[in-house]
Amino acid sequence: MVVSRWFLVLALAWAQDDGTCDAQSGQCTSDPGAPHGGALVDLILADDAAKKMVASSNAKLELSERQACDVSLLINGGFSPLKGFMKKADYESVVSNMRLASGHLFGLPVVLDVADESLKGKKVLLTYAGTNLAVLEAEEVFKPDKVKEAKASYGTTSTEHPSVAELFSELGKFYLGGKLHGLTTGFDAVWGKGFNTPAQVRASLPKGKQVVAFQNRNPVHKAHFELLVHANKDVENSIILVHPTCGPTQPGDIDGATRIKTYEVLQEEPEYKKWAGENFRWSYLPYSMKMAGPREAIQHMIIRKNFGATHFIIGRDMAGTKSTLTSEDFYGAYEAQDMGKKHSAELNVKVVDYPNMVYVGAEGNERGYMTDVDAKAKGLKINKLSGTEFRKRLRSGEEIPEWFAFPKVVQAPQNGLQG
Repeated sequence: MVVSRWFLVLALAWAQDDGTCDAQSGQCTSDPGAPHGGALVDLILADDAAKKMVASSNAKLELSERQACDVSLLINGGFSPLKGFMKKADYESVVSNMRLASGHLFGLPVVLDVADESLKGKKVLLTYAGTNLAVLEAEEVFKPDKVKEAKASYGTTSTEHPSVAELFSELGKFYLGGKLHGLTTGFDAVWGKGFNTPAQVRASLPKGKQVVAFQNRNPVHKAHFELLVHANKDVENSIILVHPTCGPTQPGDIDGATRIKTYEVLQEEPEYKKWAGENFRWSYLPYSMKMAGPREAIQHMIIRKNFGATHFIIGRDMAGTKSTLTSEDFYGAYEAQDMGKKHSAELNVKVVDYPNMVYVGAEGNERGYMTDVDAKAKGLKINKLSGTEFRKRLRSGEEIPEWFAFPKVVQAPQNGLQG
């Protein structure tokens, strides 16, 4: 019998992963919440070693915010098992098969784009906003197939997709791959208060609890909050890790600094305090959104697994985006949920999914939030306010109904919109 090289690599990766996994079904018997690959990567050097590493560098590169987010997650273990920017073998394998060359599942490439090949073979000091983040051993420089990357990662080559447009017009022509040596301990020195590393979040989680992680790139409105309360009740003996991404996102979204202000004031709302109590934990994530739909859902699951999550909430149209010309969706409403469920057993992270949460009211005696399935079954009127309309009203200072958003969240600064 002939066994393919790919199957052998994949079977070996499963055997070496964070527990015992069946090569046919992908079912794992590892400890839920274990890091991807079995151990949390920590690339931070001690002080003396860091000074020597900086002294040994022979090139310097100032990073964009997007690139700096990737470096921060790499050196602190958010992208475990990666220990640096992907080299060509990993990059091509992830693009083609959604797996590292080792066989480990990975949703999207993590690469450092540069303009030319001049940094190959050098020790490159990576800086951002006046801070030395890391030194990269630039082992490889390669020219990617961006058309193939776009089609595989985003499901399209259309520049009406914001990340495809960025890939083709803004990212450098070459990718630089190699091992990283971290110079900055923690996230807060670069990103500010409330940004906690995987190790810090893990240390803060109560033992014996299931951890339900929630990814968000917008202010938390009442529909989100109702979903979180439901999840906390439905997942036995659980806490909710509210883990918003606060790095770059698509044009038109509320910027990270303003989103953080909305999260801070939300936690002072009486309704939040009544329901959340000690069951909700917060940490901000320095991550640059790709709007890659199903593949990005896997990326988020892996990141939250590294932060200690045993469960991950995937809502309607997670990490989705619309055409900049036609406003048509690039992904189906539940494609991300389906992708997450497909790989849930292998990652040993359970997908928590709900139909869309909607508000019913204004007619009859029944009002409040429920799933759209229940509302339609009961023939109840659904009140709607789109994200686009919300941002429009936020910009102009128009009234936003209290059923949609918490008052203090709406009162947060309204001038932090991108685009």
